[in-house]
Amino acid sequence: MLSALFRSALPKYGRVVLPARVSIRTMSSSDGPASPYATLAVSRPAESVTHVELHRPKKLNAMNKAFWREMVECFNEIADDQDCRVVVVSGAGKMFTAGIDLMDMAGDMLQPEGDDTARISWNVRKLIARYQETFSVIEKCPKPVVVAVHGACIGGGVDLITACDIRLCTQDAWFQVKEVDIGLAADVGTLQRLPKVIGSRSLVNELALTARKMYADEAKSSGLVSRVFPDKEAMMAGALEMAGEMAARSPVAVQGTKLNLLYSRDHSVAEGLDYMATWNMSMLQTQDVMKAAQAAMEKRSPKEALFSKL
Repeated sequence: MLSALFRSALPKYGRVVLPARVSIRTMSSSDGPASPYATLAVSRPAESVTHVELHRPKKLNAMNKAFWREMVECFNEIADDQDCRVVVVSGAGKMFTAGIDLMDMAGDMLQPEGDDTARISWNVRKLIARYQETFSVIEKCPKPVVVAVHGACIGGGVDLITACDIRLCTQDAWFQVKEVDIGLAADVGTLQRLPKVIGSRSLVNELALTARKMYADEAKSSGLVSRVFPDKEAMMAGALEMAGEMAARSPVAVQGTKLNLLYSRDHSVAEGLDYMATWNMSMLQTQDVMKAAQAAMEKRSPKEALFSKL
């Protein structure tokens, strides 16, 4: 396994203990995540910001069976957590992720249950759909999700980051749609989302069909990431600053913006406008508009307005 080649862990950023009133289950990652998550470390580094860290550093954050289940559980909780307004996702240790943990997943992938072809196929389809939900839950989460990539982002890592709203990386980062190298077509999101992230269909096809590496500068010029940082420390500081900017705004406005951006991505302009009108016929009936307008009239930053939880 690729994960056996490296052994390191980088410093952690801005971890504080969540107050008791917060519903998100939290764990320290100084010595690895504690129960209930075996593959994730969750913290609250700033007010209204939740940090989800992939935490199998000795395995290069390879995605094992527990990971596929825990991401769904974690983001379902985040979606309902009124104290969280923005999420930052990163990886512990040497790299963001080495992708699927083939050793751990081989049983499910190569020996599916079933008495005949029909039943085996039925179970494989259910399995793939369950794995797809691991990243779709990020996209469905109403809170904006910023992902910060360092080192390598391989295979399933590309599926993960294309489901996020904002992508950042370090100068040494590289990305690889790896699936054709292991004999399959990527089936949990990359082939569906990457064409909507990168403007060039030719480039998407090249990356998916050749499994070549894309480095940070090309990732930025193609639109896969919006910012490149010199190192992980600077990237995490930038990610948390960006998250803080969003968390300080009206959650009605921010979450409504995310949901309408996603709807408009998958529908015509006319359909998007109609959905927006229907959305705002209720969402404009909020005190947040008056609070933001008052702050503007008083020449105060919108971050100084106090918005209720959502």
